Amino acid sequence: LLNFAPNIYIQEYPIKYAGCHFNSRMTIVKLSTGQHWIHSPCEITPQLKSEIEALGPVGVIIAPGNYHHLHVHSCQNAFPSAQTFICPGVEKKQPKLKYDAILHETKPEEAYAADLEQVLLQGNRVINEVAFLHKESKTLILTDSIELIGDSTPGTNWVLRFWWKYLLRMWNVPKPAPEYQMGWNNKALAKKSMERIMQWDFEQVIISHGDNITKDAKNVVHSAWKSILG
Repeated sequence: LLNFAPNIYIQEYPIKYAGCHFNSRMTIVKLSTGQHWIHSPCEITPQLKSEIEALGPVGVIIAPGNYHHLHVHSCQNAFPSAQTFICPGVEKKQPKLKYDAILHETKPEEAYAADLEQVLLQGNRVINEVAFLHKESKTLILTDSIELIGDSTPGTNWVLRFWWKYLLRMWNVPKPAPEYQMGWNNKALAKKSMERIMQWDFEQVIISHGDNITKDAKNVVHSAWKSILG
């Protein structure tokens, strides 16, 4: 676990998708209650479970997108007393997954409302995600709505580099995941969601794939979303 900011920890882990090798990222936030909030969990090995337990109790597990849910069951097994909240669409991909509630468009769950804001990013027929703001550290937490993979990104293979450099033109360029770019079906609704997020007071961004954004965050996010925001 890497301490990213006050009360925020991250863990990278390798994944494979459509022949591409790259990393994903789990985020853990210590809430003001003393409980911990786990976003987009990876597989919880015994060693990782011990590391997390050393931080304190786990109260919340978040499946933040319909492409970020595969290891929720592993996390539930490791921390059975935690509540689980899922992004709309996850219940269709994992109909046997047990959860406490589907995440609301803008209203955070009581368990973490004192610490985090949320917005459901809408307007796409392929991919859904809920964005979060950790208010104390001014950290925006995203999954796939921005990817930033390039020269300094570890864990990539030649297949991903070929797609990102020559076909998608995303190498070293922050943009929504390809699934977003292919799936917009209501750009007005997407713009409304993004404008809500842009109103938040954030100075850095944790993303699931690629290099986190630690400088000039608002301008970088706006640039990444310029095809929708204008």
